[in-house]
Amino acid sequence: MQSQNLKDLKYPIGKFVKPETISEGDIKTCVTDIEQFPNRLNKLVPYLSASELNYRYRPDGWTIKQVVHHCADSHMNSFIRFKLCLTEELPTIKPFNDSKWAELPDATEADISTSLKLIEGLHARWTVLLKSLDASDLSKQYIHPDKAQPLSLSDSIALYAWHCNHHLAHIKQALENNKED
Repeated sequence: MQSQNLKDLKYPIGKFVKPETISEGDIKTCVTDIEQFPNRLNKLVPYLSASELNYRYRPDGWTIKQVVHHCADSHMNSFIRFKLCLTEELPTIKPFNDSKWAELPDATEADISTSLKLIEGLHARWTVLLKSLDASDLSKQYIHPDKAQPLSLSDSIALYAWHCNHHLAHIKQALENNKED
C-alpha cells in the first residue's frame, strides 16, 4: 500500500462537515447521491476476486468486503431512523457499534452479493421516502445519544450522501493502493 497520511486514508473525501444551511438544490443533489449509490457500488465490486475483496483501504482498516457489509448495516439503521423521525416526536435512536458489527461473521465471511441486493432494495425504498419529504419533514429531528444536538433529516440526508461517497472512495483507494505495478 502506498504511503499516505493516515488522515487522508481514513477520510479520502474529507470529514463530514455539517453545512450551515442546506438548500432545496443541496437536498436534491444529496438524494441523487443516495439513489445512485447502489449503481456506483455495483460498478466497483461484484466482479472482484476473493483476494481483492480482502484489500484494505488503510493499514488496520476494513477490507472492501467489510466496507460493503458496513454500508448495508449503516444504511438500514439510517432508513429506520428516518422512519422513526417521521412518525414520532423527537425520537431517541439507538446507535450501533459499527466496528464490532464489522467483525461479525456476516461482515467477514458472507458473500457481498447479499449486501449488494440489500443495498439495492433499501436504497430504492429510501429514495422514494426521501423524494416525498417536504420542508416540514426535512426539519424534523431525532436525538442521537452520541451527539451534542439533535439531528434534522436534512442534516442526515447530507451526512448519508457523504457516507456513500466516503465509502466508495475507500473502495477505490483500496483497489488503487493494492494494484501491482
